[in-house]
Amino acid sequence: MPLRIETFRNDIGGNALYKALSHPLAAEKAKTLLAKLAAHKTIAVYDPENAAKAFSVFYPLPAPAHYFVQNLQHLGHRFRDVQAQPVTAIADTSVTALFVAGFDGERKHAQIRHLLAPEVEIFSLDAIRVPAELLTIPARYLSPLNFATNFAFFRDEAGHHTRLTTANYWPRYGAGKVSLWCRLFDADGRTLATWTQDCGGPESSLVIDSREVRERYNLPAFTGQLFIHVIGAAGHDIVKYALDTYGDAKNVLSATHDANSWPADFYAGLPAPTADEDVVLWVQNSHPTPIPANDIGVACMGLDEITRFPETIAPFATQPVHMRDLLPQLSWPDQIEIHAGKHIVRPRYEVVSRNGRSRIAHPNVERTDLAADVMLAKLGPYMGKGHILPGAILPPDVFVTEVLPTPMSSAQRRLPVKALIFDSEGACVAEHRFGAMSRSHRVVLDASALARSTGHVELIYDFEADDDADGWLHALFRYRDRASGHAAETSFGSHMFNTPLTWRGEPQSYSGSPPGLSTRLFLRVAPSPLRTFCHLIYPVSQSWHAHSTTSLLLRNSAGEDIAQRELRIPASGSNLWCVQDVFDEALLADAGPHPYVIVRDETCRLFGYHGVEGEEGSFSLDHMFGF
Repeated sequence: MPLRIETFRNDIGGNALYKALSHPLAAEKAKTLLAKLAAHKTIAVYDPENAAKAFSVFYPLPAPAHYFVQNLQHLGHRFRDVQAQPVTAIADTSVTALFVAGFDGERKHAQIRHLLAPEVEIFSLDAIRVPAELLTIPARYLSPLNFATNFAFFRDEAGHHTRLTTANYWPRYGAGKVSLWCRLFDADGRTLATWTQDCGGPESSLVIDSREVRERYNLPAFTGQLFIHVIGAAGHDIVKYALDTYGDAKNVLSATHDANSWPADFYAGLPAPTADEDVVLWVQNSHPTPIPANDIGVACMGLDEITRFPETIAPFATQPVHMRDLLPQLSWPDQIEIHAGKHIVRPRYEVVSRNGRSRIAHPNVERTDLAADVMLAKLGPYMGKGHILPGAILPPDVFVTEVLPTPMSSAQRRLPVKALIFDSEGACVAEHRFGAMSRSHRVVLDASALARSTGHVELIYDFEADDDADGWLHALFRYRDRASGHAAETSFGSHMFNTPLTWRGEPQSYSGSPPGLSTRLFLRVAPSPLRTFCHLIYPVSQSWHAHSTTSLLLRNSAGEDIAQRELRIPASGSNLWCVQDVFDEALLADAGPHPYVIVRDETCRLFGYHGVEGEEGSFSLDHMFGF
């Protein structure tokens, strides 16, 4: 059964109550609270903020004798089969304990203390508060900034390692001192290490490497998850990072990014394996309660039959689920829908080849709140191409670039999609019409076969094929080195780009209201001998400036600018460049350990992909993030 708790709504954002209840430190304290409540003969629940059910999702309360509410509109509610009563009726009851289902409980029970017998013991959610030193805004416990948290897939075993990289970007929004509270869980959900890490000054780089953590705490080999809690955040509660996975063997190299910390009911875009691969879905329990056997399921996209994972997964545990075992009848380009039941944040998957190469990527949230928007087909005179999903086309003589459109909404039944192929100068050199594909389609496009040179592909809606569009167009982009066979893949969704007009939050802005017409992208620089590359795309929905005015700012680990270079990218064009070619060896040496590059443009919104070139034909690639 899916967890009955609201984690995120697109109209209001994340639910801080959910994060407050599911926090690892809250879970430890909840055990003590439940034991104290269970020691009482008769308890009542007072639910002034309609939070009792959310609490009991993770921590089942003893059955109450009475259930009281403050809001008269809640009188029709029931909790544990007990009908709600107005809290004023509490004076006529006899209980030994009262549980106030809310934080800041002292203020709430002060309003009704005169109605209770003196011997009644009072408890509240304050018993599970995280320590005050972890709070950014102590006076408002359920402020989203108090729970700027996220998870990261984290592994250091069998020659595989992980490196999380980001920057201290919160001072840009007014933050002062910022630090990270980190807890590392092993595969069984046991705590391996807990530490607090200073984020340094504004714009300082932040790096957490699994090998260093393992050595520092003398840990055994592990595959698990890292929980990150930002203390002192400002601006927003999003924790963004790049995650490199690398190995002792030179042919193990891949990259992905932040986990999107709000559990969802469904995820989509998980590819089925090819004949010589296995696809491993890493199911990482994001909560302090077990995932029951058969609660997690997978299905062929577009079909109703669900195959369930038959094992229980412990709190905060990590479990590999092999698609070859659960869905052996599927193969690339079949797509797999994950029935997650809000148990997990956006998961990672690993594609393992028989030749020993592997890569890590992620599916995406499949939205359940969308419907077709008939107006999208009528916006052409104002928005031109409208929604664009840009994908990099790497040099076609070296790499195969495949494009697989992926349904990413439960309402999508037809996908009317067209692909436009552009060279680096912005000329459209080819067009491919997918038509109106079914939800269960198996259509993959070799975009490199249509490209004349390095460039990019834009997926847009094909309203001549169908007008069934909702503005949530997604695709998986897969890249394969023709010589080595090494592969990488990434997936993302569409946006409107570079137009002063707006439509339903588009063009999206990272900060402030739309339209988003500027760029600030983060590019981590991998350590030598790896080479870091970046593919910047200038997509235009209607018409905008003829060229970008793009600055590349090389920064050291303290966030100080070391050097600056300029790029001009034609509208609808792109630029594939390597850090080591733009900034010479001396500049990179001056930047010291853990440098990074900020891609800044105040004239247009660019879309970017970052990657790393290794040895033996290995490489990684993922889309970039900004702040």
